[in-house]
Amino acid sequence: MSEVAPKVYGWCPGALRPMMSGDGLVVRIRAPLGRLSSDQAQAVADLSQSYGNGLLDVSARANLQMRGVSERDHPALIAALQDLGLVDTDAAAEVRRNVLVTPFWSQGDKTHALAQQLSDALVTATDLNLPGKFGFAVDTGPAPVLRNTAADIRIERTADSLVLLADGAKSGLPVTTETAVEEALNLARWFLDQGGAPDGRGRMKPLIARRTPPSAHVANLSSPAERPTLGQTATGQLVGLEFGQIPATSFADLATRGALRLTPWRALLVEDASNLAPLPGLILDATDPRLRVSVCTGAPGCRQALSSTRQLARDLAPHVPAQSTLHLSGCAKGCAHPASAPLTLTATAADTFNLIRNGKASDHPAQTHLSAAQLRASPDILTKGS
Repeated sequence: MSEVAPKVYGWCPGALRPMMSGDGLVVRIRAPLGRLSSDQAQAVADLSQSYGNGLLDVSARANLQMRGVSERDHPALIAALQDLGLVDTDAAAEVRRNVLVTPFWSQGDKTHALAQQLSDALVTATDLNLPGKFGFAVDTGPAPVLRNTAADIRIERTADSLVLLADGAKSGLPVTTETAVEEALNLARWFLDQGGAPDGRGRMKPLIARRTPPSAHVANLSSPAERPTLGQTATGQLVGLEFGQIPATSFADLATRGALRLTPWRALLVEDASNLAPLPGLILDATDPRLRVSVCTGAPGCRQALSSTRQLARDLAPHVPAQSTLHLSGCAKGCAHPASAPLTLTATAADTFNLIRNGKASDHPAQTHLSAAQLRASPDILTKGS
């Protein structure tokens, strides 16, 4: 795709183990249960302005990310986050406590209880040396909403019970509220015992593609629900973020309306809120064309990116067909959308892109050497001949 192959780190940044990028350290916060109280959210917004670049990202795994943090300021930032109860005591526990939770839980319900038990168990399971990207999902609502979100071990609900699922498998293990967490940790140990993480890297889905899950995994799975759309829910108002990013000032304003739940859909759920007013970076309309575009940070914020990306994404969004999606990637890694997309633009040089149809950022292009100026002047290039 490009003359310079992007560097693959094989792990994701955390708070205690940040990653250096083109604009400073990337500090990713795994908020417990994916939730920040109103006070926590407003404090994080202040910290982003004091120590970062004043912008906050919600990742595809529902983590909150600060950018632009200096190495000098990192210790003070971590101390402040620990005071807020948002950071683990050590980096190893932070890596293990990688739990994605459906945002539509209620205090004390099955999802809430299991997610808390699983998080606590992972912190203390010091024998589990899991890969940095290995994660769990607790998705026990009426129908799973996280099935298309990256996770290696899932706890879901069937018509008559709970089920534990190894990602990629077509059946699961029947479990109860009392056994689900223990069995989830057992399945993680099975993954390691089966050689799922050679050299410390690996995911469940490729392992399941090579072999079957444990023999007791025979329970049928529920069909997944459609991805939730923006608007009112029983828990609060679901609002979108432009390309998953929001100014810290808008984040703080939202937090005055309620606690914030992080989602993997470039969106926030504002607890008990309704009729929210427009704010910079906020998307309230479910038909907004920006929701059809996935885009990475781009240059100069990312060291791997060969071109800037965000403004081109804004300019092209209105031209993406309503039933399609566009992935705009600053390099062949395709971090913003690792799966195939109907339309993908991958940077090969500054303001120069290859167009891939129905593929990933690293796949063979249908057209090459498209300039950003060409794409802006003739956006029908995206769909012509498709």
